[in-house]
Amino acid sequence: MQKVVTFGEIMLRLKPDENQRIVQTNNFSGLYGGAEANVATSLSLLGDHAQFVSKVPSHAVGQAALGTLRRYGVDVSQMRAGGPRLGIYFFEKGASIRNTSVVYDRAGSSFAVSLAEEYDWSKILQDASYFYFSGITPAVSTQMRKAVLTACQYCSEHGISVVCDLNYRGKMWSQEEAQKTMAQLMPYVDICIANDEDFEATLGIKAFDGNMRHGINQKAAFVAGMKEITVKYPNCRTVASVLRNIYSVEDSEWMALMIDNGKVYETPVYKMHVWEGVAAGDAFGAGLVHGLLHNFNEQERINYAIAASVLKLTISGDLNLVTDAEIRAVMAKQGSMRVQR
Repeated sequence: MQKVVTFGEIMLRLKPDENQRIVQTNNFSGLYGGAEANVATSLSLLGDHAQFVSKVPSHAVGQAALGTLRRYGVDVSQMRAGGPRLGIYFFEKGASIRNTSVVYDRAGSSFAVSLAEEYDWSKILQDASYFYFSGITPAVSTQMRKAVLTACQYCSEHGISVVCDLNYRGKMWSQEEAQKTMAQLMPYVDICIANDEDFEATLGIKAFDGNMRHGINQKAAFVAGMKEITVKYPNCRTVASVLRNIYSVEDSEWMALMIDNGKVYETPVYKMHVWEGVAAGDAFGAGLVHGLLHNFNEQERINYAIAASVLKLTISGDLNLVTDAEIRAVMAKQGSMRVQR
């Protein structure tokens, strides 16, 4: 079985009860998640060998985070232990015209203060077929930028495919920092995921005008941006994007595009009533990689990825707790409101 290694930070997610705001709540529910941990969990639930690499503190909170991953079959054999604390993010669910919001409390976390030299890529990536990271990881610290670059270079030298979800986070670094870093990393990336502002913020490529109500209407601009990525970085043979028309926090339309070896593929549009708009991009990335692992044709691969993504919009928490059968039912438009008995 092919192995996928994902590298990033897992955090404690604290969410106010009953759609309250952070400033008013007295109670938070706690879960664990983070982009690359979410991807590894999705892949493991789909039956793939997914290994998550990070660093968590040795105390009970760090062990609880690891326990979440173990529960869903993620390989945590290369996790590092130690350091002061687990990173935290506060998740405030929006409603109607009030946006969902995230507050980070991750400075000084075990992962953020870990050193690039702590990660022995010759051991970690042994027998790996894919290495997956998001733009969030190099944004954490200069040491993590160095760690990701070293990992990508190792992959290039040993025939391991690199998958990158650009995943720009303006609360973590500037566009200038992101572009400088990604210019170093993109020559090693084989498969790239770029959504909305990611094109311009991380690569300096204009493909989206910022109007989230009309993302799907900008398909031509997205395709042009995706093609520009493949020209600028010839090693990147595949670029995929999620396009959205967002009318309110709850109501939106979703679809995806993919360029693979110069050919454009397009998915159906899903009209969604969103339960929780978090980690759908991670579900998309996992679906894409699952398709690569199982040799799906290009159209099936992108259809599978967007179906996994929109299913995540119906699930609370960071993790996309769905099966292959459920994803395929959505692809076949067989999902229904009937009770499954």
